[in-house]
Amino acid sequence: MHKTIETILGDTEGVAFTFPVFRFDGSDPAAPKAYLQAALHAGELPGTVAIDALMPKLRKAEAEGRLRGTITIVPHANPVGRAQYHFGSLHGRFHLGTRTNFNRDFPLLDRPDASTLRDGGVTVDQRLKQRLLKLSTGHEIVLDLHCDDEGVDYLYVPKALWPGMQDCAAAMGVAAVILWEGSSGASFDEASLHPYLQMPAAEARLERRAIATVEYRGLLDVDRSLAQSDADGLYRLLVARGVIEDQALPALDSFAGLVAPIDHVEVATAPRAGAILFDVKPGDRVKKGDRLATIVHAPGEEGGSTDVLAPQAGYILTRVVRRSTYAGDDLVKLVGEAPSASARQGALEN
Repeated sequence: MHKTIETILGDTEGVAFTFPVFRFDGSDPAAPKAYLQAALHAGELPGTVAIDALMPKLRKAEAEGRLRGTITIVPHANPVGRAQYHFGSLHGRFHLGTRTNFNRDFPLLDRPDASTLRDGGVTVDQRLKQRLLKLSTGHEIVLDLHCDDEGVDYLYVPKALWPGMQDCAAAMGVAAVILWEGSSGASFDEASLHPYLQMPAAEARLERRAIATVEYRGLLDVDRSLAQSDADGLYRLLVARGVIEDQALPALDSFAGLVAPIDHVEVATAPRAGAILFDVKPGDRVKKGDRLATIVHAPGEEGGSTDVLAPQAGYILTRVVRRSTYAGDDLVKLVGEAPSASARQGALEN
């Protein structure tokens, strides 16, 4: 294993940001290569601790000569966001200088050639995105490890790679897969896939590619047992895809979780500002008209609360972690049995 330190210059003199990159060199140049990064939204740590639990498995495979493909690991991909503390709270989703989501506006390359990236971004968040894309370009497996507020574990998978990625979903043991296509605001997964969609199919070899945003449940799901379970899933994926040899692992079962296109996702919003009383949790199934939550907007007064009802039958994917809301705020993501009448274009959230 080799460790290097990446340095991103800040936007003022004397300021720079660094993060480590770990690389395991495989023995077979023809084997698939894998890139894993976590915490692009700096406060989302389930993926970071999963990588920490995965590393001993990778070192053992390396020591035993079982690494076939190269593996590149970035445990904490956003030192810029990690430094954005205000009044004791971390603000790691948006770059405060540009107000841009750290997982939007990645460069969209016409071909998978990192030499076209010159680290010339005007602002530090742009330079960070260029560097991450440069590190990941050329890997067949690209996983961006995130988490939701509160949720089940699920994958965002490009529709162009499904059902070819069923083995990955089965290996990781996720509860659901959401399929997307088109634009998602130039998110990291879109930028990772984009060059291959510009190429002839025989050259793109999409069947070899596994590109996904991994949502490891919720912000508070950072504990030893979940980290180990998630690491086991990542390891099974690397074995299933031929990056690592491990004859001791059993064959994968078929993926039996929920699979739905992104336009089936209903985002229930708050009709009023107030306190949230949830009636559902991630993993629940609901019928049309079931109460998802109640907003207490005028406590103590008759008629001082408003119910939020399910627009259709479906599966509760996520809910927000906070218990205070404003009018129009997102509350719940529900995967419906039919397309949503108010389906959002592109990414589900800013």
